Amino acid sequence: MKIAIASDHGGLELKNSLFNYLKEKHVIEDFGTNTKESCDYPFFAKKVAEEVANKNFDKGILICTTGQGMAICANKTKGIRAVCVSDKYCAQMTREHNNANILTMGQKIVDETLAKEIVDIWLNAEFQGERHQRRVDMFEE
Repeated sequence: MKIAIASDHGGLELKNSLFNYLKEKHVIEDFGTNTKESCDYPFFAKKVAEEVANKNFDKGILICTTGQGMAICANKTKGIRAVCVSDKYCAQMTREHNNANILTMGQKIVDETLAKEIVDIWLNAEFQGERHQRRVDMFEE
């Protein structure tokens, strides 16, 4: 699986940890930031969203302080279904029912251990299609 990952300064540590965790299992590319210097998260959200929307990557992961801003920004890109997740149940359901293609998390919301569990569940869960596809089609219109 090809994964695009990025963060702003508020998610840098968790992004770096997830990058190192995932690089052994997947093809993963880091789209920044790589410094704790204050930066604008919409820039990074847009980069990853465009890469996923253009099918250059299968999935995207975005990290900021809460995950909310990244999700809002990424969802402005046509074809993106970004979800902000802070628990394992939602990680499973957002893939199975919503066919989410970008996962966002907050470094101040989830710790490293939980973030890894969420990522594993989210990446391994499969979209169930059928009635869920009809609903995804409805919000894609």
